[in-house]
Amino acid sequence: MEFNKFRIRSYEGQYDRAQVEDLERRCEVGPSESVFLFTDTMGDPICRIRNSPMYMMLVAELENELVGVIQGSIKLVTVHGHPPKDLAKVGYVLGLRVSPHHRRKGIGSSLVRRLEEWFSSKDVDYAYMATEKDNQASVSLFMDKFGYTKFRTPAILVNPVNHHCFQISANIEIARLKVDQAEYLYRRFMGSTEFFPNDIGNILRNKLSLGTWVAYFKGDIGWGDFGSDGQVPNSWAMLSVWNSGEIFKLRLGKAPFSCLLCTKSWWLIDKIFPCLKLPIIPDFFNPFGFYFMYGVHHEGPFSGKLVRALCQFVHNMAAESKDENCKIIVTEVGGRDELNHHIPHWKLLSCPEDLWCIKPLKNEGTNNKFHELTKTPPTRALFVDPREV
Repeated sequence: MEFNKFRIRSYEGQYDRAQVEDLERRCEVGPSESVFLFTDTMGDPICRIRNSPMYMMLVAELENELVGVIQGSIKLVTVHGHPPKDLAKVGYVLGLRVSPHHRRKGIGSSLVRRLEEWFSSKDVDYAYMATEKDNQASVSLFMDKFGYTKFRTPAILVNPVNHHCFQISANIEIARLKVDQAEYLYRRFMGSTEFFPNDIGNILRNKLSLGTWVAYFKGDIGWGDFGSDGQVPNSWAMLSVWNSGEIFKLRLGKAPFSCLLCTKSWWLIDKIFPCLKLPIIPDFFNPFGFYFMYGVHHEGPFSGKLVRALCQFVHNMAAESKDENCKIIVTEVGGRDELNHHIPHWKLLSCPEDLWCIKPLKNEGTNNKFHELTKTPPTRALFVDPREV
């Protein structure tokens, strides 16, 4: 048919950048018809995959017009039961966009198919993707047409950054780890976590990673002994911070009048009664950046309090940063993870269920493993790679 006369090729930065950015602006991304979230890649359309070990961006072209794009990245991660040593090569599908005027022409399907072919050529075991559970078009395409299966439903927790800093308990010690220390602790305590990246050292050493911090109660253990010879406090917690705002910005495109009224009213109350120290709703209608907390881990009977203290520390770090455009702190944890109760977040801004779907790309010997992977209750923690946010 005439409308199928499009071609798919690799993205060429110098030639395609402007058209990709224009396509991104024309494709609203959001959970409802009244609120849309726009991504400003600041002149680098592949910013969300550039830091991955291996990546690819494909574009669909129709009569010299760029009408579709898709991105993919590949890495080695922990997948329980997968030989050898519970490690599998996975391909992440993201950034599928098709011009509103050229949808239902097979462009999106062709882009997904070509990206999966690239995954297979690189010996990838599983392809996976994430989408809003209410995004019927995306769910239908991947689950109904391409055979992806529901895998996990992690929660995206969002907390606004405001100019009121938190007072952290005096009996809690927060210390920054050296990269080698952080890598050792992550491999020791989170190495068996679902989708734990085998190249965690590269993530921690990336310029976008602002550091890793641990929290413990004063007097529990000396800092010099932390983690050495297997010693850790009775209760402790750790997390790392990724500066996503350095590579792309977000902006709220539309919002109901009630949301605008709430924002203005909250700001006015704080202005009149500053002693109340109300958390201010940031201005989301201009481009803003965010910090992403990853590798959140805790152990011990009182470690939940330590997680909260670390989150408050990260908030204060963002509030006191020279980057005034950092408006929110984001993290993503397993939907049933008890961390949900310890990480400060606003339900108004958060997403309780982000849908992850997965598909095996190898037929031989993977069916049983894949069945176990998708049917096993999500009791284990989930590691969300900051490079794929």
